[in-house]
Amino acid sequence: MASDMELQLKGYGLTTAEILYRMPDRQVILQSYIWQHYDLAPNFPEMKRFLKFWQETLDGPLHSVRYVHRKLISAGDWRALKGEFIIN
Repeated sequence: MASDMELQLKGYGLTTAEILYRMPDRQVILQSYIWQHYDLAPNFPEMKRFLKFWQETLDGPLHSVRYVHRKLISAGDWRALKGEFIIN
């Protein structure tokens, strides 16, 4: 399992999805589930894998999915510095 920093350096960004689904026993009631994971835009393979798992395994049918994505490290934010601070 890669660390969060390794994923960010590979181009992954943080994806947050609000999943609305119907209650299995009361189809008129909608519930909300928040999912958050590092993922690659624009294809979102991790989110698609999770939604596939949901549809195949869980009883509550999906109503809708809204998501946002943000790269936490971009090319302008990451740079190598040369220098050293010596304390004592």
